[in-house]
Amino acid sequence: MPATDVTEQFRTARDFLLRHREDYASAYEGFRWPQPAEFNWALDWFDRISDRAESGRATALHIVEEDGRETRVSFSEMTARSNRVANWLRAQGVRPGDRIVVMLGNQVELWETALAAMKLRAVVIPATPLLGPSDLADRVGRGRARHVLARTGDTAKFDGVPGDYTRIAVGGDAGADGVPGDYTRIAVGGDAGADGAPGWLRYEDARRQSELFEPDGPTAAGDLLMLYFTSGTTARPKLVEHTHLSYPVGHLATMYWIGLRPGDVHLNISSPGWAKHAWSNLFAPWNAEATVFIHNYGRFDAGRLMEQMDAHGITSFCAPPTVWRMLIQADLTRLRRPPREVVAAGEPLNPEVIDRIQAAWGITIRDGFGQTETAVQVANTPGQPVKNGSMGRPTPGFTVALLDPVTGEPRTRPGEEGEICLDLTDRPVGLMTGYHGDPERTAEAMAGGYYRTGDIGVRDAEGYLTYIGRSDDVFKASDYKISPFELESALLKHEAVAEAAVVPAPDPVRLAVPKAYVVLAEGWEPGPETAREIFAHSRQTLAPYQRLRRLEFADLPKTVSGKIRRVELRERTAAGSRDEYREEEHR
Repeated sequence: MPATDVTEQFRTARDFLLRHREDYASAYEGFRWPQPAEFNWALDWFDRISDRAESGRATALHIVEEDGRETRVSFSEMTARSNRVANWLRAQGVRPGDRIVVMLGNQVELWETALAAMKLRAVVIPATPLLGPSDLADRVGRGRARHVLARTGDTAKFDGVPGDYTRIAVGGDAGADGVPGDYTRIAVGGDAGADGAPGWLRYEDARRQSELFEPDGPTAAGDLLMLYFTSGTTARPKLVEHTHLSYPVGHLATMYWIGLRPGDVHLNISSPGWAKHAWSNLFAPWNAEATVFIHNYGRFDAGRLMEQMDAHGITSFCAPPTVWRMLIQADLTRLRRPPREVVAAGEPLNPEVIDRIQAAWGITIRDGFGQTETAVQVANTPGQPVKNGSMGRPTPGFTVALLDPVTGEPRTRPGEEGEICLDLTDRPVGLMTGYHGDPERTAEAMAGGYYRTGDIGVRDAEGYLTYIGRSDDVFKASDYKISPFELESALLKHEAVAEAAVVPAPDPVRLAVPKAYVVLAEGWEPGPETAREIFAHSRQTLAPYQRLRRLEFADLPKTVSGKIRRVELRERTAAGSRDEYREEEHR
C-alpha cells in the first residue's frame, strides 16, 4: 500500500476518535483499528506531519532544564534530525532487525534515536539510566542486543557485560578507560573521541549527515519494533514484544483516554526506559500532533513543577500515583491555570488523592489501566461520569472480560470479581505479540482465547470496572478476601499517611492479617502515638475483617519505574520484624 494510503488510513482512525472525544458510546461502538500490512510510524505518520507547512512548524518537543535552559524542536526539525541520525547509524552498521539498547535521559537524542531506529527498522530495547550493571547484562543478553546507546556517564555500567555488541554513548565524560571488547563506541558531548574518551566515536558526527533519508525497504506492520522489560514488581522482568503496529497504532486508544488534541502541550512524568514513557511522551501526543513537554529536574519539587505548568501553558498532565501523592502534600493553589485534562496511570490512584485535586483545581483526575504488554485497556475517558474508585470502562478497540482466575469461566453478573482479560476473538491492535523467548509464558497468557492480565477487578451494571489488585497481592484473612488497594486508600485519608502498602502478615488464628508499611507525611514522627492514631483511623473507616492489625513505619521498596515491590514487603513480613506495632497493643 502506498505511504499516502496508510497515512490516510491512520489519520481517518485518529480523526474519528478526535471527533468523538467526549462521546464514549459512539467512539467505542464505531472505532475500528487501522491494520495496514505495511506501516512505519516514523515515515508514514511523523514525517507526514512535518511535510505540511503549518504542522511542520509546530513544536514537537519542548524541554526545560532545571537551570531554566530551554530546547524547542519543531516537527520538521525533528524529521531532519532523525534522518541524519538514521543515515549515520546505518553507516555504523545498524541494520534492519538489529537490537539496540537505548539508555538515555529526557534529552533530544532520545527522540531522535527512537525515530531513527524506526526508520532503519531496527529494534529498540528501552532502558532507564537508573539501571545497574546486572540489569543491563540481562537486557543485553536476553534481548540479544547488537548495539547499546547510552549516556557517556553511564558507559562504565557496561564494563564486564559480555558479548560482541556495538556500544554508543551519549553525553558526559564517556568512559575514560573505555569498554573492553570489540565494540563500536559512540559518545555525545564532552571530549568524546579525544583524550577524554579514548576509543569512542562521536554521536555528534551524525550532524554532518544528509537530512534526506531513503529507507532500504518496506516495513511490515508486524515487524518487531520494541522489546520492553517489565518493571519486575513480583518476579524476574518479562521481555515484551511490540511491533510497528501494536504500539504506534495501539496508542490511538491512549491518545483518546488522555483527551489530547492537535496543538496541545502535554506533560507526562515518566522515566525513559519504561513503557509509560513511550505511551505518553512519544506515541500518544504525536499521534494527536501535540507538543511533548519535559521538565527535567534532579529532585522532585511540587512547587517548581506547578510553576512550569503555569509558565508553559500545559493543557494535559499525566503522572503516576507516587507523584500525585507528593503533589497533594504541597500547596495546590500555587497552580493558577490547571490543565484541561489530568490523568494517572501505573498503579491505581486512591480516591483521597482524586478528591484533593478536585477540591483545589476543580478538575477530576481520570484513571487509566494498562500494562507494558498493552496500550490503555480501561479508562475514565473525557466527558464521562467518573465513579469514585472506578478506573472506568474499556477503551475503544478493547473488549474486556472478567474470568474466574482458577476455572477460566466468565464472570458476567454485576458485582462478580474476576481476572481482567482481553477477548482475542477480535484481537486488539494494542496488544503485544508475546513474551520474547518464552513461548510457554506466552501460551499461558493467551490461553483459551483471552489475554490474561493477572489483575483482579469487578464490573458494575453500567460497565464500570473497579480494580481489586494483582492476583498475587489479594489475600485471605479469616476466610475474608482482602484487597490491599482498598485498605491503602482508607489509610491515605489520614493526614499522617503519605504512602502505604498493605501485605499479609502470618497469624496462627486467622492465617493472615493485614499489615501496613507506612511512609509518614511531613511533620509526623514514627512512634507509638502515631501508630495508635492510625490504628484508630483503621477501626473507624474499615470493616472489622479488614482492620489493620500490624503497622511498620518504613520507606517502600520500589522498582526503578516507581512501582511498589510488594513481593519484597511480603518476604520481609514473613521473616518477622522487631519494628512493627500491633493493633491489640495500641488501642
